[in-house]
Amino acid sequence: MTKKAVAKQAGIAALLAASALVAPQMAWAKTPSSTAGIEARLDKLEGEVAELKGDLADAEAETAAANARAEAAEARAAAADQKLAAIEARPAPAAPPPPPPADGFRAGSTTIKLGGYIKLLAGSTRFSDGEVATNSLGRDFYLPQTIPTGNAPASRTTDFTAKQSRFWLNLGTDVAGHAVKGYLEVDFQTSPGTQGSQRTTNGYNLALRRAYMQVDRWTFGQDWSTFQYTGALPESTDYVGGAEGTVFVRQPLVRYSAPLGGGLTLHLGIENPESGTATLGSPTLIENGDDHLPDFTARLAYAGKSGELSVAALGRQVRNDTSGVAADAAGYGVSLGGKLFLNQEKSGDVRVMVTYGRNISRYVGLNFAPDAVYVPATNSLENVDVFAAIGAVRIPVGPGLRVNLMGSYQTVDYSDTLALANIAGFNKRSWSAAANLFYSPVKNIDLGVEYRHGERELVSGASGTTDRIEFAAKYSF
Repeated sequence: MTKKAVAKQAGIAALLAASALVAPQMAWAKTPSSTAGIEARLDKLEGEVAELKGDLADAEAETAAANARAEAAEARAAAADQKLAAIEARPAPAAPPPPPPADGFRAGSTTIKLGGYIKLLAGSTRFSDGEVATNSLGRDFYLPQTIPTGNAPASRTTDFTAKQSRFWLNLGTDVAGHAVKGYLEVDFQTSPGTQGSQRTTNGYNLALRRAYMQVDRWTFGQDWSTFQYTGALPESTDYVGGAEGTVFVRQPLVRYSAPLGGGLTLHLGIENPESGTATLGSPTLIENGDDHLPDFTARLAYAGKSGELSVAALGRQVRNDTSGVAADAAGYGVSLGGKLFLNQEKSGDVRVMVTYGRNISRYVGLNFAPDAVYVPATNSLENVDVFAAIGAVRIPVGPGLRVNLMGSYQTVDYSDTLALANIAGFNKRSWSAAANLFYSPVKNIDLGVEYRHGERELVSGASGTTDRIEFAAKYSF
């Protein structure tokens, strides 16, 4: 018999004994059936105990599995922390290079763009009262002060030139959050010194037009004068397009430009001074080089959807020190200019500029009149007042086809203290009118033909005229 059976029998006997003590008669009578019931109950209890043990074993297994999973998660977390620490310890990767510019090319951190145009100009000119020297500016473009006056025989000339071909570089760099820009522009038209011969090579010297840098709102270098509104210059085959009526100066300067909002910008400039005076009795202009104060300029510009507006002011000192004792005179000027667009494409417009000033002639009409007149007898500079205007209309007449009409005028008033006989050879007034037709058969190509009539009059009343027809072909890039 097994230990289990023995224990079972012992338990039964103990129960029977207890029962006999309470009711001996009943215990003896019921012994067989009670034993079977007790065995059944014990079997049930043992089954429940076994089930409980099974549940306990399952719970212990689940606990062990959970502990194993927790330990594995802690191990993975520790490994992740180690990887993160290793990544953080690595040096930061280098910044990716900036994207290439949309046009131009990059040199280091600077974007460089090349532009300009190649231009051929062919013209035939008639002067009513004499000749203009070959290879002079008056042969290359309309310059009213070179129109011969008097009674000399009329002359006719024909000239071809590519001097007006122009090249420029645009430079742009971002430096420590500041926008730094540079601009360099050259051509072959106005170079001083020895020029090439038309008989052989037609080689001409490179001439500086503009060279400046911009740092945020500041401009340093050579640029159009702040007093000038370049938007008034008409589209023309000519170099200027109406010289006598326009403000036209490029020079070294320092300029501050402040956007005011609403399309308004205020420009304030300090610019290179130079006095071009004439001595009483001789209209020849003299660059004195005796100036002490810079020229002060200001311009308020507006740009909107329908047009532009410009109001400019100029203050300066004219100075002459040829006698050892300086003579000086104050100068001032105002100029109003604007442009009105005729269509949404802005391919048609009306443009105008009106200027008035005293002793500012080098700014107007390429020094058509002297800044002031020097009188040796009194060692004084006498005032010269100028009024000038230029206007043009640009009319689109078809795809790539447009017409330009323009007119230009200047008149000069000299001090009443000057005897007319002593200023008889000085310029008094000039005007010109021109019309042209331009056609662009493909993008960047412009073909134009233009006719211009101009007149010049002296204080004495002597006058002369010029008539010029020009053809121009230009490739812009």
